[in-house]
This record gives sequence, structure tokens and C-alpha cells, in this order.
Amino acid sequence: MALRVEDYMQWPEIEALEYAECGSPETVLGPRMIGRSHVLVTALLRDADSVKVKVSDTEKEYKMEKMDEIGYYAVLIPAKKIPDYHFVVKKGKKQEEIPDPYAIEHQIDGLDMNRFNNGIHDTIYRKLGAHPMAVGGVKGTYFAVWAPNARAVSVVGDFNAWDAVSHPMRFLPDAGIYELFVPGVGRGEIYKFRILDSTGKEVLKADPFASYAEFRPRTASIVWDSDYKWDDKKWMEARKKWKVKKEAMLIYEVSLAGFCKPKDTDVEEKEAFCNYRDIAPALSKYCEEMGYTHVELMPVMEYPFDGSWGYQVTGYYAPTSRYGTPDDFRYFVDHMHRHGIGVILDWVPAHFPKDEHGLARFDGTCLFEHFDPRQGEHPHWGTLIYNYGRPQVVNFLVANALYWLEEFHADGLRMDAVASMLYLDYGKNDGEWIANIYGGNENLEAISFIQRVNDKIHARKDGTLSIAEESTAWPQVTGRTSDEGLGFDLKWNMGWMNDYLEYIRTDPLFRKGRHGMLTFSMVYQYSEEFVLVLSHDEVVHMKGSMYTKMPGDRKDKFASLRLTYGYMAAHPGKQLLFMGQEFGQEREWSEERELDWNLLEPVDGEMSDNERLRQYVSILNSFYMAHPAMYVDDSRPAGFDWISTLDADRSVIAFVRKCKAETLLVLCNFTPVSYEDFCVGVPFAGKYKEIFNSDAVEYGGTGFVNPRVKQSKKVKCDGRPNSLECKLAPLSIQIFNCTKTPQKSSKKSAG
Repeated sequence: MALRVEDYMQWPEIEALEYAECGSPETVLGPRMIGRSHVLVTALLRDADSVKVKVSDTEKEYKMEKMDEIGYYAVLIPAKKIPDYHFVVKKGKKQEEIPDPYAIEHQIDGLDMNRFNNGIHDTIYRKLGAHPMAVGGVKGTYFAVWAPNARAVSVVGDFNAWDAVSHPMRFLPDAGIYELFVPGVGRGEIYKFRILDSTGKEVLKADPFASYAEFRPRTASIVWDSDYKWDDKKWMEARKKWKVKKEAMLIYEVSLAGFCKPKDTDVEEKEAFCNYRDIAPALSKYCEEMGYTHVELMPVMEYPFDGSWGYQVTGYYAPTSRYGTPDDFRYFVDHMHRHGIGVILDWVPAHFPKDEHGLARFDGTCLFEHFDPRQGEHPHWGTLIYNYGRPQVVNFLVANALYWLEEFHADGLRMDAVASMLYLDYGKNDGEWIANIYGGNENLEAISFIQRVNDKIHARKDGTLSIAEESTAWPQVTGRTSDEGLGFDLKWNMGWMNDYLEYIRTDPLFRKGRHGMLTFSMVYQYSEEFVLVLSHDEVVHMKGSMYTKMPGDRKDKFASLRLTYGYMAAHPGKQLLFMGQEFGQEREWSEERELDWNLLEPVDGEMSDNERLRQYVSILNSFYMAHPAMYVDDSRPAGFDWISTLDADRSVIAFVRKCKAETLLVLCNFTPVSYEDFCVGVPFAGKYKEIFNSDAVEYGGTGFVNPRVKQSKKVKCDGRPNSLECKLAPLSIQIFNCTKTPQKSSKKSAG
């Protein structure tokens, strides 16, 4: 009895294809054996006029029969095993050969699935997402997405007129992954995943692993295949020898949206963005002039809402298209490295927004977030919290951290909002959160995740580092994970920042009542490895700029800024300053406009106050870099000594910064009162030369300086046997180089 194609049609499943509801299209598409002598080959080719199967080794062609108006074709081929074959597709006068997507081997094998299911696939981004490749000599793109609870998934885009029927994806039940190779799709094609979710709702989702995305407000993903050639080998090799505890770090925090805007454009300023390639030379040149060692970029991962500044991410694997392509961003990092500037990226694994095209209820279930809103939502941010107890979610995030280090040569990640991850009750009232298994408020799963990320970063042994923005007194944030620490290299010192800003905005007449705010930071200085920060968070949301925080008239404001930045440089800890504050940006920062660079222009033929401050910060940075006592022993008590902490009435503090190479005496006067003969205790008898004074005329000060070397006197002061009399300038920081008087040797005379 002759075999007939129609006898092997699975009409219910074929009908499901017609409505894009077939969750396992491989059951009715592609090849399968019929008995021992024939192979049934089926295809879904919506716009074909005719289709043939061409067997590769024999060159024989078999015409396929159109079985359904949706473009479903089938043919029986005599064969004892499934052969290699192509489709010969005719569309009008055009004919092409394409592979059968449903006959191609899975690009995700059993090992990949096992590692992903267990949350340990560090390069899962090379499997999931969109990856241009060639199969059987035919170019196309391999798509894969994790959506275990979806009823059906299709890849849609301009290449198939956004038709969900055209490219239903194969299901890998062992990993909950849908995948498909689509011939003819290449770099630059836009796409989404059309998901028939667990509730039967049809949604269009951007690719969680997309390496590129459309310019907002459009939300589709874009196929990308990098061909960038890196030229930063010298930097990368030198970075391997980097010792974070001993290194000087001057970090310039930057929003690419606000650092500069294109000049020649008809677009409204808030809608205009410079390209990564244009920003790189301008930013690197400025950082070189200013003496910064690193830039820290506010999040560059794709995000939908400009006003979130990147802290509500939808495209974790995609540099935002606001400034260009992924390779444009590679160029940015490469250029910064070639000019000696490190690049730290803000990274946000704490939460994500509810935008429909994003991760929220991705397959109709709470796939990335917790189901219970008491665990899965930040009520005051309106965002969702990752389920750190799900291995695949942890894998998504850990691999993402490594992705930015590996694929974009980032020098470090600053993890945002760590406190919100550590505490189950963060920002919540009673009844709005669920305790851990021990009844506490610690998020044990998030802690494990953080430790794992940091262990993975340090396992690279390539000089990359991790920094925590953690605003509480959680212990051992920079402690080793083997000692139950979180494993960060550095922690933002939010306590110093809050205390200092509260102190400095106080009228000098009343600062004596808050003197402890200046000294308290040293009580806990050695509990962590700190970065002193005056970040973007302090100059937004009606907080005003650093300039407007300073009391007094304009002259006093600039003097206080010079004092503030000088005190910050002399205090133990790495340094971070948000862009624009180095020249006294007077308006509060906004992402909608570029910095007020016009403030640096001359006023009535004279240098502006803002330009003088900018030059001052540049000189201060150079001074910091030139004096190892300012940084090499930041994390050791041996690098710091208090001289005076009790002079609250005059609002003066004095301390010593030291290392094997040098000893520096630092005086800070936080009032607008000057002293002609100020007495201060010194660490030892010797000569003291003033090598830095923020009140110098060239910085815009009054010129109340100490021009000559001074010899200490054997007069007790500040509990020290020796002291120094000097001029103490108003609202100033003064630094003296200390040279110890040689001890006279006493030799007994020979008898």
C-alpha cells in the first residue's frame, strides 16, 4: 500500500500553528522518520509560491505539497535515515536555497541546560539572546529565550512582517528555553519575542539578553554581532598588577546624558544625545587635564525612562542606544583606557521596572520577580525585586556582571542600592514584608548572590573591582566572603557624606555645636575599605548643587568648596566627585541639559570664580597623586593621626597623613576667621613647610599663606611636646610637609 502524505498530518497541531499557539512546533515542522523507509519533511513558509526539498548528497529534489493555506508544506522522501537537505523556495521570479530551521541541531546542549538550571553558566549570554551565525553556508541568526511557562513563543520582526505564525520557536523542556535559527536575519534587524503566556495572553517582549535595543521610546531588540578590534592591551596588562588598597583613586562620576550635548542639531536639548565616540575624546581630555584616574558612569544599560538616569533597567545586556551602538561603547571604553582612564559602571541588580516589554511577568508568571508582592516589590520605587532564590535568575545577573567586564573591558562595577537587597523590610512597613527562615529581616538569598558575584569578579584576577553603594552599618561589606563578608573591594562612605554635608551647610557661627560631625568618620574608618563620595544623589531632587549648599556670600561659598574638596582629599579613603561640582555648578543637575560649561568663560576680561575653582581642583588632584601619604595607607591606622579634635570653639581640626615616604600635617579651619599666630601641636620636632593652601590668591583666596619654612618649638600644644606657630587662613585647608630634626648621636670618648 502506497504511503500518502495526508495520512501523517497532525491537523490539531497544524491548526495551532495557524494561530501561533503551538508550543512545540518541532512535532509538526522539520523531518521525522516514517517507518524504516521514508522521511516526512514539513515546512511553514508563508509567502512561498513553491517549495522543494533538495537532498545534499544526491542533489535530488522533491516537490513539497502545500497542505494548508497558511503555507504548510509536506513531502515524503524515500530514505532509511534523515538526510542533510535544504529547501529550494520560489517566490515570484526569485529562487533561493535555505536550511530547514527545524532540522538544525540545538545550539544549547545538555551541559548548557544543566549549568543554566543550576545557575552556574557564566557565559549563558553566548547561548541565550540573538546570535548571527552561518548554518550549512547560509547566514542567519539563532534566537533563544528562557520562558518555561509560556504556551508558545515566536520570534517576530521586520523580517517576517511581525507575523507570529511565521517563526514559532522550538521548546527545550529540560531548560524551559525556546530557540530557533532564522535564515537571512542579520545584524541590525529588529525583533521581539511574541509570547502566548501562561494565562493565554499575547504579549511582545524585548529580549532579556539582547545586546542592542531601539532608541527609546521604541522598545524592540536589535540583532548585533560585534566586529570591534580592541587596542587597550597595554592598559589591560597593567591593570592585572593593580592593588586597590594601595592605589590612588580619583573618580569622576558622569552622566553621559548631561556631560555634553550636540551643538549643531534642531532637536530639543533634552532629546539630543552625543555619540559614545564623540563623548570619549572630550571626556578623556577633560579627565587628563583634571587628573582623574577613573570615570564612573551612571548606568549605560538600556532603560526606557530618561528621568530614571538608568537606574531602572530593561536591557541588562545592551548599552543604551541613546549614544550609539554596542561597538560605539566599546570604542568609548577603549579610548578611555588608551588615555589612562579607568571605567567603572554603575550596575543595578536590586530591582527592575514594570514596563510591559521588559522582565515583569515575562512568560505570564513571576519568572524574574517574586510572586508575593511582599517579597517582589519596592512600594516606594514602584519596581520589582529579583527572586535571588531562583538559580536561573541568579545566573542571568551573575553572567551579566561578568559580561560587562569581559565584553566591554569595564574596570569595575558599582553595585547600586545594596541596602535594599540586604534587608527584606527595606522601605516597608510592618505587614509589608516576609521574614527569612530564621525570623530575621536579612535577605539570605540576596546575600549569597552578592557574595557569588564578588567571588566571580575576583576569580578573574585581572584587576577588576566591585564597589558597594551601601547606606547602613551592615558589617563586613568589604570583608572576605570566606569570613562571611560580602566581598566588595570598596564601599561608598555614606556616613561621612551625610555628616559632612550637614555640617558644612550649617552657618559657621553654629558649627561648634556640630564639631563631632567632622571627627566621627574616623571612629569607623578602618571597619571597611571606603570611597568618600559627593555623588549625583546629593545634587538632585531639590537638594541644590554643592555650590548652593555652602552658606555665606559668593566669596565664602567658593572658599568653602575649596575647603570641602581639600578636606575630602586629605581624609583617608578613595575619592569620588560628581561632574560639574568641581567647577561650582550653580544650578541643580538635570539629565535634560549639559553642564553649565559657560560658567568657565571669563567675566569682564577676568577669570571666572568657577574657572578658578576648576583649576584649583585640578591642582588639588595633582597634589593628591604626588603625595603617597594621602592614599597608600588609607586602610591602615598607621597612615593617620589626630592632632586636634577638640577645638570646637574655633571649628578647627588638625591631623597627620603619613607613610614611609613622607609625613604631612593638615589643618582645616571651618570658619571665616583668620589667625596670625595659630598654635598647633606637631608630630615631632622639625621643619614645617607649607606646600598647599586653599586660600592662595591664585585659587581665589585672600592670600593668607605661610611663605617660609617654619621650625617647630618645644612648646606643649594639643597634648604634644612640640608645636608650630603659623598663619591660619579663613575657610581653608593648609598642608605642611614635615621634616624631622635629626637626632644628635652621643659617643663616649675613648679612655
